[in-house]
Amino acid sequence: MSLIAFLGAIESGFLFGLVALGIYLSFRVLNFPDVTVDGSFPLGGAVAAILIDTGTDPYLATLIAVAAGALAGAVTAGLNVFLNILHLFAGILTMIALYSINLRIMGRPNVSLLNTPTVFTPLEALGVPNYMIMPVVFAVIALGVKLLLDRFLGSKAGLAMRATGSNAQMATAQGINNKAMILLGIALANALVALTGALFAQNQGSADVTMGVGLIMVGLASLIAGESVLRPRTVFLATLGCIIGSVIYRIAVALALNADFLGLRAQDLNMITAGLVILAIVLSDRRGRLRLKAG
Repeated sequence: MSLIAFLGAIESGFLFGLVALGIYLSFRVLNFPDVTVDGSFPLGGAVAAILIDTGTDPYLATLIAVAAGALAGAVTAGLNVFLNILHLFAGILTMIALYSINLRIMGRPNVSLLNTPTVFTPLEALGVPNYMIMPVVFAVIALGVKLLLDRFLGSKAGLAMRATGSNAQMATAQGINNKAMILLGIALANALVALTGALFAQNQGSADVTMGVGLIMVGLASLIAGESVLRPRTVFLATLGCIIGSVIYRIAVALALNADFLGLRAQDLNMITAGLVILAIVLSDRRGRLRLKAG
């Protein structure tokens, strides 16, 4: 594997670590299997791209994209807590609706951002090649968001959210509004995913309505890989594991695609992802059994 391919894997790993953090928030903290991410990721890209393309400041466009993602998450949570629709089904409904919404926003299947100012344009003045500077930029963003999420989960609202996910009945007995916590948590999770979509679109130079297909599997693979490497005994380790797992996943995919003897191609990405998820689950399960025997 070339240096450029390796650094590209590191870059993608840190960027999609934000997706893993969002999935951690919904799946692990709130125990809410949310598949809205397959729709909120391209939503973030679509909103940011169309706003930037029409002359909006890239930073403002990115913030609006984040807000759009939060709204999508709130819709999924609202379907669940107010209309009593099963959380998994609620996420599927929102994800399907977002496909049409994203097409409406962009007005076409994709929007190009080539030769258009983005949040990364100021970095060009540094004179450093993109393949070298972008991994550092995304590492800083991912770790910064991780620390902010750690701080939030350690706050009063964050502890209330964790209590809701751990034991909803006990949380209610303590005066916690579970519906509000679910709405806030799923909105925040999808805001992180939409942020990833907005940054991804600006980094790649285009937004596409299909760019979120299979993202839930990518996020789960990263989450499980991170939990296999770092035992999530604390929030700090759990969120760090999300980022590390995302980087490991991307490097594993890059190695698989660049291993000539395997004969794999770019279109095999989803198959590789499924295989890595299965492998991570099996290894995690065996590790748990060995720990029990040792205990």
